[in-house]
Order: sequence, then C-alpha cells, then structure tokens
Amino acid sequence: MSNTNSHHSKAPYYFVPGPSKWPLLASVTLLLTMIGASAWVNDVAWGKFLNIAGILSFIAVLYGWFGDAIAESEGGLYSKRIDTSFRWSMGWFIFSEVMFFAGFFGALFYARSIVMPWLGDLDNKLLWPDFSAQWGNAGPAGTVEQFKVMGPFPIPTINTILLLISGVTLTISHHALRAGHRAKTAYWLAATILLGIVFMGFQIFEYMHAYSELNLKMTSGIYGSTFFMLTGFHGFHVTMGAIMLAVVLYRLMKGHFTPEQHFAFEGAAWYWHFVDVVWLGLYVVVYWL
Repeated sequence: MSNTNSHHSKAPYYFVPGPSKWPLLASVTLLLTMIGASAWVNDVAWGKFLNIAGILSFIAVLYGWFGDAIAESEGGLYSKRIDTSFRWSMGWFIFSEVMFFAGFFGALFYARSIVMPWLGDLDNKLLWPDFSAQWGNAGPAGTVEQFKVMGPFPIPTINTILLLISGVTLTISHHALRAGHRAKTAYWLAATILLGIVFMGFQIFEYMHAYSELNLKMTSGIYGSTFFMLTGFHGFHVTMGAIMLAVVLYRLMKGHFTPEQHFAFEGAAWYWHFVDVVWLGLYVVVYWL
C-alpha cells in the first residue's frame, strides 16, 4: 500500500485494525457462491442465479475491504512493519499459487509419462490392442471423440511474445515510479494492461478454434481436460492480474504512491511476473512436448 514519508513519521508502531465486518461477509458470499455453483452444475434452476449473486456480492465485499485498507494507508496508519507484513503475505500467497499450478503440472506429468506408457506396454496389449501410447490419443477404450491436438503456432507463440513484452513494460513502469516519473509510470502500466487484454482475446479465439475446428473439448480425454485446466486457470490468473494492475493504475492517477512507498504496485507486479513464468512453463510443456 502507499505511504508517504510524513505518514511514516506519525504511523503507530504496528497498526491493528478494529473489529471488521468484511471477513464475515466474505465468508457468507463465498458460501453462497459455492452453493450456487454446486446447484448449477447439477441443473438446479436457481443455482445459476445464486452463483452470480454470490460472485457479485463477493466483489462488493472486496471493494469495501480494500477500500478500507487504502484509506488506512493514505491516512498514515501503516508503518514499515505493516509493509513487511504485506510483503510476507504476498510472498506466501504467490507460493500457494505455485503449488496450485504444480498440482496441474503434476497431473499432466503423471498421465503423460507414467500412465500412458503403462497402458501401451505389452501386458495391456491384450486388453487394448489398438491403443497407441502417443500423447493426445483418444484413450484405450475408444470412448472419446476424435480430436486434434493444439500446436504452438501461431496463437500460443504470439501470446508468449505478448506476455514477455508485458513483463518488460511493467518493469519500465516500476523503474519510472521509483524515479518519480508518474506520467511515464501510468503510460507503461496502461500498456501492460492492454497487452494482458490482447492476450486474453487471443486465448478466447484459441478456444473457439479448438472447439469448432479441432473438436478439442474438456471431454476430450485426459489431454482435453489437462489442456483446458492448465490454460484456463492461467487465463483466469491473467485476468485477475490485469484487474489488479488496473486498480493500481487508478490509484496512481488519484495521486497515491511515492517513489519510496508503493507496495500495492510491487505486489501486483510480483503476481504478474509469476503469471509470466507459469506461462513459459505451460507453453513448453503443453504446446511443444
């Protein structure tokens, strides 16, 4: 969060906020969201509406909660010790995200490098004589519709270039902020957000191409499920990262942040660079290997 030097001079040793309604409201809205999602996937009529209502309510809670945190920061209540707490919290959050994606990469590795060769060995030839132990197959029982795998050209490669460039523009923006050039900071930050939006546009087009021309769907065996889970969750993280950077841009235009104190910018930047690194691994493992 943003603090000024004058803020630090009057900040308490360690600010402890008073009782807050936001944690309770967040729990309730998340519970409603998941109940709605569970009902929706089971074709219950009211599930869709409850899920959407829960999501919108949760967004409203986040808006109020983060609004309070921003007001506390701009009010000079956050000292260096609070800044350190934020950094540790963001670091552990990103670590949890690393483990989240590690689970999906692990599932891909297990299916591709362990299960598939096992299904194609000599012992299993008696059960599935026509099975080919080649990644992207329709399974040993032939119950999956035929599909084509997604290659690295052209959209995945274009998206890789876009994300790599966005990492550069974000770094330029950060250095500009540290140098006190607010206009330059805003320009390059806006460019980063725009690159993220273009990335998501290409991914939507890629999904349309996969469904309509390759017959590649979530139901296309283990290949389809791992492909869409990995790329889909990554796309979700790109969207969240772009929203975070957009909020930072808005705060920057409101006059928040100084060259010395701008953790909201730094935390969002960490997250964006993490998303970049995940995509590089995903690009190699999913599209090339």
